[in-house]
Amino acid sequence: MPLPHLPLDAITIGAHAADWPAAITAAGDALVRSGATTSAYTDRMIKVIREFGAYIVIAPGLALAHARPGADVLTDGLCVVTLAEPVAFGHPHNDPVSVVVGLAVTGADNHLQFVAELANVFNDPKVIPALAGATTADFVQSVFEQTEAPS
Repeated sequence: MPLPHLPLDAITIGAHAADWPAAITAAGDALVRSGATTSAYTDRMIKVIREFGAYIVIAPGLALAHARPGADVLTDGLCVVTLAEPVAFGHPHNDPVSVVVGLAVTGADNHLQFVAELANVFNDPKVIPALAGATTADFVQSVFEQTEAPS
């Protein structure tokens, strides 16, 4: 199953975030802007991190913001936020974060498949630094389009 399309309005370049909740809020705002979620999903993403810790920081410099499916997820969605200054999430090895990928799914079955597809994107060690240094949303979108699985 390919990842949800990454629309240009779900990409934020050079966001200013004072801390990890602000970084997650930027990702939530991008998901809302793209029509994938309501703002309640942003609150749930923050709550997950407060409850379970920084496990969402899945690689050096990369956080995968998400929460369980719920009524606040309108459609499967993906967003990317690059941060002007990296932010600490409290992960012992992968902090600080400079790229936040937000994922919203409508069904639990899709979650693992989308996470596996994201792993394929980030298998290339050049992807996180390329995204962190991106200057345009078009470039970010092209990174994800180049790694999509064939239909």
